[in-house]
Amino acid sequence: MSSEQQSSRQQPLWHKPEGTEVPKLKLYNSLTRKKEEFVPLQGRHVLWYSCGPTVYDASHMGHARSYITFDILRRVMTDYFNYEVLYAMNITDIDDKIIKRARRNHLLSEYANENPSLSEVVEHVTESLQSFKVKVQSETDEDKKAMLQNIVFKVDEALKQAKGDQQDPNITKNHLISVAHDPLSAWLDSKYGSEVRDHSIFAALTRHWENEFHRDMEALNVLPPDVLMRVSEVVPEVVEFVQKIINAGFGYESNGSVYFDVVKFSMDPNHSYAKLVPEAVGDLQALAEGEGELSISAERLQEKRSKNDFVLWKASKPGEPAWDSPWGQGRPGWHIECSVMAHEALGEKADIHTGGMDLKFPHHDNEIAQAEACFGCDQWMNYFLHAGYLTIEGCKMSKSLKNFVTIKEALQRYTSRQLRLAFLLHPWSATLDYSDQTMVEALHAEKLYNEFFLTVKDLFRRTPAGVDSYCKFQQREKELNARYMETKTAIHEALCNSIDTPQVLHLMRELVGACNVYMAGSGQAVNVRLLQTIAQYLTRLFRVFGVVLSDQTIGFPLEEEQGSGSKEEVVMPYVMALADFREHVRKVALETKTTPLLKSCDQLRDETLVELGVRLEDKDGMTTVKLVGKEAMLREREREKQLQESLARPMSKPE
Repeated sequence: MSSEQQSSRQQPLWHKPEGTEVPKLKLYNSLTRKKEEFVPLQGRHVLWYSCGPTVYDASHMGHARSYITFDILRRVMTDYFNYEVLYAMNITDIDDKIIKRARRNHLLSEYANENPSLSEVVEHVTESLQSFKVKVQSETDEDKKAMLQNIVFKVDEALKQAKGDQQDPNITKNHLISVAHDPLSAWLDSKYGSEVRDHSIFAALTRHWENEFHRDMEALNVLPPDVLMRVSEVVPEVVEFVQKIINAGFGYESNGSVYFDVVKFSMDPNHSYAKLVPEAVGDLQALAEGEGELSISAERLQEKRSKNDFVLWKASKPGEPAWDSPWGQGRPGWHIECSVMAHEALGEKADIHTGGMDLKFPHHDNEIAQAEACFGCDQWMNYFLHAGYLTIEGCKMSKSLKNFVTIKEALQRYTSRQLRLAFLLHPWSATLDYSDQTMVEALHAEKLYNEFFLTVKDLFRRTPAGVDSYCKFQQREKELNARYMETKTAIHEALCNSIDTPQVLHLMRELVGACNVYMAGSGQAVNVRLLQTIAQYLTRLFRVFGVVLSDQTIGFPLEEEQGSGSKEEVVMPYVMALADFREHVRKVALETKTTPLLKSCDQLRDETLVELGVRLEDKDGMTTVKLVGKEAMLREREREKQLQESLARPMSKPE
């Protein structure tokens, strides 16, 4: 056999494709203040700790900002990038705010139950208000001072009415006690707070608000943590952790409390303090807030070697919950709680730590210092991700200012889907303003995507099954498919770019726009399978983001079937039969100019089916059927009515 014949029977050389560079996931890391490539410690496994709430009051939209944000990031990491995430979160149920709130609520309740006379209540409220006014005058925060002055004004007005000769029968002692809650409970606490010794008083408050927090998270469709830890359950572990810090030379006991030696830690060549916000070192106001309201007396401050030191273990005074320790009865400091619980849940090192922007300093910086002192390491957590602040109509939101919208209040106005869309439309690490304008943008986005999904589903229902559903790709289909492929690539790049959800939703909106142009194209037939593929892809993205919870392949579920089986699959065959019958009757009525029949068709569309949550759209000689849901349709009608009324109002002429 010749060499030529031998050569022709061999496979030719194969050339490996060059391909294109695949983007890698990068996350904005507060430790470096830039986007860093994400590299887990252990393959595809991710150890993640998130700061949980201090449970002493109702959860508000600031909490929603953090926990919806982290839920979105967590879902993207697990459901899009396919990481195996172990997500741990704490509940702070030992804290100075909790102690004060529980003690004051208890004392005020006991006071009311003793049934004092109206004259006694007036006397006590008057005395308590004098002390409260002194506090107002010493307040340096102008916003907080204005809030306290408003309380004083309301209590003064209630006292005047209670003292008046012609008393309003509605002004009772119970009403006065209620209005004067803040000054009166503080006054009672100053007199009798040290006598409160029953731990169950504090536990009852935290258990109630923790339950409310979990209910709110469930209503917002936030996934529960894999590991949940409460401070009260790990006090022995806290004591052991603090002892290790002392043994390492970075902690010292003083008058029954234990403090972290910031100066010694900072001077150690293997450590550095305040890795997140080094410029904040020496911010005594921030440090005082981190120590807690019951731990910033002149006496306590004198216990420290340096004013920058922070407490690890607090010696408890009468009226404060206490546990045994080598240094006497006390309780954990705020910062040590998270270091200990993160260690108990995840070990000595972990990948991700999340929390609100307000926790950077001193809380997270002190967490880092404690853990690195205890374990002798120089990088306890590899990535710190901080959710941006939330403002209310441009104003700072704060529990202490009583300027906040609770999650329950927000859910009375908007659905959890609409709130989540609002968060997705804004960068997760930037400030988000919760306002009417922000929510209008979310509502418009929801309507845009929902209408697209409903239209595609209607087209699909009208498409023959089997081989007849496949159509040849013409130029229009090739162009739309190319746009779809380009969008998928761009969306992947956006998600790799520190999970840039605003850019993702922008690209999704542009793709929907291209599909709408394609469907409106000069009355030409459309390739429903291509549209279905695009709609399924967009639905999958919304499922990744936690916007869609059901397993349906296209679109948003009806509000009344969130998390349950699809009502659409059951009822749509009957609705379609009715719609087809109505369309036939309507065509006959138009041809024969039978007005009563036309009115009946309109009544079926505008009244009867609306009550069933079905929208019929008559256009271009055909009827589109959309199962929207009754509540959603009624809200749409109400918004349209309000819009028409606003347009009908005469505009005021400039003077």
